[in-house]
Parts: sequence; C-alpha cells; structure tokens
Amino acid sequence: MGLTSKSSQTPQPGRRSMCQPWEVVKTPVCVLGLGLIGGSVMRAAAAAGREVFGYNRSSDPVQAARSDGFDATAELEQALSRAAATEALIVLAVPMPALASMLRQVGDRAPQCPLTDVVSVKAAVLAEVSRAGLLAQFVGGHPMAGTAHSGWTAGSGRLFVDAPWVVSVDDHVDPKVWIEVMNLALDCGAVVVPARSDEHDAAVAAISHLPHMLAEALAVIADDVPLALPLAAGSFRDGTRVAATKPDLVRAMCEANSAHLVTALGETLQLLGDARDRLAASGSVAELVEAGYAARGRYDNLSRPDILSTVVGADGWREELATAGRSGGVIRSALPTRDSRG
Repeated sequence: MGLTSKSSQTPQPGRRSMCQPWEVVKTPVCVLGLGLIGGSVMRAAAAAGREVFGYNRSSDPVQAARSDGFDATAELEQALSRAAATEALIVLAVPMPALASMLRQVGDRAPQCPLTDVVSVKAAVLAEVSRAGLLAQFVGGHPMAGTAHSGWTAGSGRLFVDAPWVVSVDDHVDPKVWIEVMNLALDCGAVVVPARSDEHDAAVAAISHLPHMLAEALAVIADDVPLALPLAAGSFRDGTRVAATKPDLVRAMCEANSAHLVTALGETLQLLGDARDRLAASGSVAELVEAGYAARGRYDNLSRPDILSTVVGADGWREELATAGRSGGVIRSALPTRDSRG
C-alpha cells in the first residue's frame, strides 16, 4: 500500500529518502505508552510489516510486550534516540496529564521526527505540542476504538479494523506528515476521517465523553435502588459498560475537553428536564423518545462515501478534506499527493 516515487533510487531500509519527499515506505513507528491503544497500535503496525518499537515508564507492560515478542524498553532516552536515528513516526499514547513532560523529551531528543498522537481530545494536545515547539512535525490523531479494559494485555492487533481514525487537518498540518499518519491508520485497518481539532472535540464530547458521564450516573442511581442490581440485564449492562473504565482515564479525557462537555451536559439536562416536566404534567415521554428514535435511525443509515479525489498538498486540500469528513466521508486507501499525479 502507498505511493511510490518515479525515481529508481532505493532508500535505506527503514528510512524515508529525503530526496523523495512523497515516497511512502514502511516508516518505522515508535510508540510511547503501551496501554490498550498504544499496545494495539504496536501490534497492528507490526502485523502490517512495520519496524515497531515502544516505550513505557513502568516495567510490567514492557516485560509483557517483550514476552509477546515485541521490541519495548523502559528507557525513554533509548527509544527516542532510536526514533531520531531511524526517522520514525512517533506515536504519543500517554494520558493527557503526562503529555507535556513527554513532549519536552521528544523536543530534546527527536525534534525532527514526524509526530502524532492517539489521545481522545485534540485541541488540548495541539496546545501542548505548540508550547513544546513541535507543531511543524505534528498531525493529531484519534482512533475511535477501545474497550472498558486497559493495559498491554487488553490490546489487540485488530482493535482498529474498520474503526474511524480521525486524522487532523488543522491549518498548520504539513502534507508529508499527514500522509505518514494517514498510512499508519490505514495499515492498522482503520478508515480515516479527516477533521479539524475543534470540530473533533465538539463531536467526541457528544458521542464519547457524555456517554461516560451518563453511564456513571446510571450506575450510581441503580446502585441506590433496592433490587435494581439483582434485576439488571441488557439495557443496564449496555448503558453502563464504559462505567467500568478506570476513573483516572475517564477523568483525563473528560476534564481535558471540559468546555465542550459542559455544553453537552447542559443540553442533556435540558432535554431530561423537559421530559421530566412533560411526564409529570401529562404522563408522556413521547417527544424525547420519538426524537431519540429518529436520531438513532439516522445513525444506523449514515452514508460513508469514500474520499478518493482530494490531492494532498494541493491548494485548499485541508478544507476539502474537512468538508468531506463532516459529510461522513472516509478514506479507505491512500490518497494521491501533489507530486504523485501522473
């Protein structure tokens, strides 16, 4: 998969040829953080034929990864020195509170490497990357996949298959780095959704962070009602699934997106308050139930057209991709680039 230069020069194994800027090879991948998502990226990238190596601060995930045959270290300097030497794509897979410190290390030891992340918020990450002086090399990413479990052992090389993977198209984004990140997502089996960081954060507040808050509330309410938990079945199990996520992970994602989540919670409370008032006054919840049913139907019937014709690096390519992403468009195979058109 990928784009090839017309040049006959063969680049060194594992390295991107600097005289062939649009050539896409199997760029090495350095994953910083070997939890559920980082560990799954490591597995999927290795399965796609990439050279992959990773770092984790605590030794247990490192030992587990090594036991599974992966190249991992608890020495950050070692991982970043190797990333710099091989011009690897660095994937930030650490929680938001650890990001600033990690970026300082990247800036000191591998400042020229292409850089992406898998954090569930984008504007806050973008701000930290900018403060670290690494914006020119950075393209944000967010695979929309996961489970209620965490850690290396929870990971899977197939976690991202057919899952949306947001790749940011903010104004600063360099097309060469964008191509690198797009191809990693595609190698992991995902479909790429191009989006601006601010629009991404508003969306995930509604479809990810708000559901976490609702799941927590539902679990607490049921826990206070005698007989509720012994009778709980499918609806309760499905509605509270993400409440089994470790609280520190939930806090990290929700608190980093506080402005958008506050708006979503306010709209939710308004809807529920209106439904409560109508139920008390007339005994009916028809309005909310019918609106929800219709909205779910639109989700079930959402069109996912392929994005095929956008030329990465051409005039207006970022906004063209953002517009396509808003309309439900996805990228399933590598897009052409300005220098690859025949």
